[in-house]
Amino acid sequence: MTFFRRLPPRRFTAGTVFWALALGGISACTAAEPPDGMVSSEQANFQVETVAEGLNQPWSLAFLPDGDRLVTERGGRLLRLSDGEARAIEGVPEVATVNQGGLLDVVLHPAFADNRLIYFCYAAAADGGYATRLARARLTDDRLADLEVLFTAEPYVRGGRHFGSRIVFRDGYLFLTAGERGNREHAQQLDKYHGKLIRLTLDGDIPDDNPFVGDSDARPGIYSYGHRNPQGMIVHPDTGDIWLHEHGPQGGDEINRIRAGANYGWPVATFGENYGGGRFAPEPPLEGTVSPVHHWTPSIAPSGMAFYQGDAFPAWQGDLFAGALKLTHLARLELEDGEVVAEERLLDDTGMRIRDVRVGPDGYVYLLTDGSDGRLLRLVPAS
Repeated sequence: MTFFRRLPPRRFTAGTVFWALALGGISACTAAEPPDGMVSSEQANFQVETVAEGLNQPWSLAFLPDGDRLVTERGGRLLRLSDGEARAIEGVPEVATVNQGGLLDVVLHPAFADNRLIYFCYAAAADGGYATRLARARLTDDRLADLEVLFTAEPYVRGGRHFGSRIVFRDGYLFLTAGERGNREHAQQLDKYHGKLIRLTLDGDIPDDNPFVGDSDARPGIYSYGHRNPQGMIVHPDTGDIWLHEHGPQGGDEINRIRAGANYGWPVATFGENYGGGRFAPEPPLEGTVSPVHHWTPSIAPSGMAFYQGDAFPAWQGDLFAGALKLTHLARLELEDGEVVAEERLLDDTGMRIRDVRVGPDGYVYLLTDGSDGRLLRLVPAS
């Protein structure tokens, strides 16, 4: 069923259209139409249902235990979608909506059913620049209470690119991606949180066993580095490994399997090249860096990431899904022994920029499509 009650728009400040589109940022056009009827793929036939439409630059999706859904809009609204309506959640802090920055990922605390806590990240303005910020609050009806800012990926810098901003939990810790903010050299500099995967306690403290704790030249929250702009991250349901994907420049989008303290190469090793052409670094492998599990060259501009675990599509069990903004499709990757052995592009004739991918508690695959008329869609088995 389609539902959405349009809410008053928030002020939206865009950067240049060229860089926004080239870097997998905002969309300058309305969402494309989803397909009508059955879609045949290599392993499963499915239909695409519209759950909600009229969303304005949606970025992330979370499922509440009562069946409602939380959706962030990059312009700063947090929405609660329930039967027949969408309601804006009050109490969201001030968000800097600048080019690719805004209100970004949202996830539930692992014990949300007991404590009602949610975590979210957003672009914040201070000191003449912007930074990725992590906050926590208690969801009480349609309001955020007890808001706490837990972490800021300092330093603040000017410009509106590469905020990263995906969150996952593992082993009682929180992991947050931070992009290198368009300053490629920052990804290799351990005195900055840009271009890093960050590991925190659930209260925002620095764990004592983080790999760079005790190094006076490094920020203690860093877990891995050499990342460009990671906008997809997931914990493998069987191995517990953290997988993330990140935007390359012109080519070289990567999927990486994370190890503590490791250097993932950006920008000293990459399959990509400068916009407009011309290499600036060798292709992996490079000594001292970890090569990607998989890369997309040319770029697809990946966003959102999910391992399929559910009963609705048995043939997809264990497959990895990623949305594509630039090449407008849903990528399905088959894995064997931790390696990508096959890839299929779903919905590649729709023109939909897919911003987020989640597997719902019903086993359906949910998609957020980017744009000023974004949609929440779900893939269901063909009847």
